[in-house]
Amino acid sequence: MEWSACVDEYEKLVIRMTTPRVVIDNAVCPTSTVVKVDSARKHGILLEAVQVLTDLNLSIKKAYVSADGRWFMDVFHVTDLNGNKLTDESVINYIEQNFPPSSLALQSLGSVHYGQPNDFSGSTALELTGTDRIGLLSEVFAVLSDLQCSVADAKVWTHNGRIASLIHVKDSNSGARIEDVQLISVIEARLRNVLKGDNDIRSAKTSVSMAVTHTERRLHQMMFADRDYERKPILESVPTNSPALVTVQNWVERGYSVVNVQAKDRTKLLFDVVCTLTDMGYIVFHATVNTIGDRGYLEFYIRHQDGTPISSEAERQRVILCLEAAVKRRASEGVRLELSTSDRQGLLADVTRTFRENGLNVTRAEVSTMKETAQNVFYVTDVMGKPADGKIIESVREKIGLSYLRVKELPSLVYHKEGGERDEQAVGMAGTVLLSLGSMVRKNLYNLGLIRSYS
Repeated sequence: MEWSACVDEYEKLVIRMTTPRVVIDNAVCPTSTVVKVDSARKHGILLEAVQVLTDLNLSIKKAYVSADGRWFMDVFHVTDLNGNKLTDESVINYIEQNFPPSSLALQSLGSVHYGQPNDFSGSTALELTGTDRIGLLSEVFAVLSDLQCSVADAKVWTHNGRIASLIHVKDSNSGARIEDVQLISVIEARLRNVLKGDNDIRSAKTSVSMAVTHTERRLHQMMFADRDYERKPILESVPTNSPALVTVQNWVERGYSVVNVQAKDRTKLLFDVVCTLTDMGYIVFHATVNTIGDRGYLEFYIRHQDGTPISSEAERQRVILCLEAAVKRRASEGVRLELSTSDRQGLLADVTRTFRENGLNVTRAEVSTMKETAQNVFYVTDVMGKPADGKIIESVREKIGLSYLRVKELPSLVYHKEGGERDEQAVGMAGTVLLSLGSMVRKNLYNLGLIRSYS
C-alpha cells in the first residue's frame, strides 16, 4: 500500500509538472495582451498553442519560442482584429482552460465563423480533393442536395489548380448524423464522379472521416498529400502584391536549420506555417515572430525528430515549396461575398449555380449554419482567375437578394507603431527579426548565439 501510494503521488507530481501553465498579462505591454505558455516539451506543442489563439480570431503581433532541453516556453503578444487588448473574460478564461486543446475543443473549434465555434458532433465529415474547375462546387452541392444531405459546415480551399474541401453534412429529414453505410457509399461514389469530371480520373478522392480533427489543419494535410505545392495553376490567378518569401539555411555549428518566412501579415499566418512544419515532421526549438507595418517576419530554428537538420538540397527546396504553398492556400483571391439568410434545403446548390451561370469561380468558401441561419463567405473571380466585373457581381446580388448577399472588404489588421526605427533596424538578413521581449528573452537569445549583446 505504501509503495502504491508513493507511485500515485509520483504520478500526480509528473502530471503537475507536465501540465501546461498559461499566464495572461494585460499590464506588461501597452498595446497588446501577453500570453505566456510553459510546458514540458513534446512534438506539436507549439502548434497547439498557436491553434488555440488563432481559432479565436486573435492576431499574433509578436512571439518568442524556446524549447531547448525538456521545457517549452512561448510568449505571444496578441490583440483582437481591431488591434485592442483582450478584455472579454470569456475569451481569457477559454485560453486559460483549453490549453492544451482537448478532443472536444478541437472539435468545437474546428471551424469558426464570425467568432463563433461550431459543434460537429452530430454530423458526418466528407473529405474531397481533386482538380479545380469552374462550377465544380456547384455540382458538389447539387449532389448533396439531391441525396437529401444538409450542409452544416464546410470549408473549401483552392490552390494551383487543386481543390480540397471538408464538408460536414446531416440527414436533411432527421437532422441527424448520416450513419447508413449504403447511403454513405452512394454519396462517396457520386461525389467522386463529380470530382473526376473528364480529366481527373486518378487523383480525385472522396472519403468519410470519423476522426475528430481540426478543420484547417486537415485541409493543409489534404493539400499537402495532394502535392499541390508541386503543381502549376490551371487558371491565371489574381496577382498578389505580397508573395511569400521563404529561405532555408543550415546553421552547422549549432545543428539547426534556419527557416525564414516573409509575407503580408494576416490572421492565421503563423498557424499555417507552424502547421506545415509540424506535419512535415520538424520540431521547432526556437522561433521569433514580428510584424512591421503590414509585413510578417517569422524565423524558426528546426530539426528533424531524430535531432538532425535538413540534409540535402532537394529537402531544402521541398521545405521552401511547402511553406510557400501553406501561406498561399489561404490567400484571399477575388471578391469577398457574404451570404446571410434563412437556411433551406438546396440553398448552397442554388447560390453556387447562380455563380457558375454568371461566370464566377469560387476560389475559397466558408459555409456555416447557426440556428437555422446560413452565414456563408465566398471568394469569387472571373473564369480566368482575374477580378470579377462589378456589374456581374451586382447582377448576381440582385438574383440572390441584395439584402442577403453583400460585398465585403477583406478585414484589415490594425497595427500599432512601437519604436519604428528600432523595429526597422531589427530586420536583418533574409528578413530575420529578433524580438525584444524583456531582458530574460534577450539573454536567452544571446546564450543561443542569436544576438551579439543583450545589454
